[in-house]
Amino acid sequence: MIHFTLYSRSYCHLCDDMLTALRTELGALAADISVLDVDEDPLLLEKYDELVPVLTGRHDLGPVRELGHYFLDVDRLSQFIGAQP
Repeated sequence: MIHFTLYSRSYCHLCDDMLTALRTELGALAADISVLDVDEDPLLLEKYDELVPVLTGRHDLGPVRELGHYFLDVDRLSQFIGAQP
């Protein structure tokens, strides 16, 4: 299974757009999506503040890969999905 994390914040239209685009691109693919609000965690805020939305992904227990920020990079997402863990 593939696990995605979207680092986001409330009232962020880019965050909402990226989540919608991700769900559309994934379609019926079995994937888990977690959305974390960076404003609720000082460490996440320090790391991602000006970059949100930030999308990361990992295959099962594989390494976490940053897949982009601001907008969904469909080509990068496709390469990640097709990559072996």
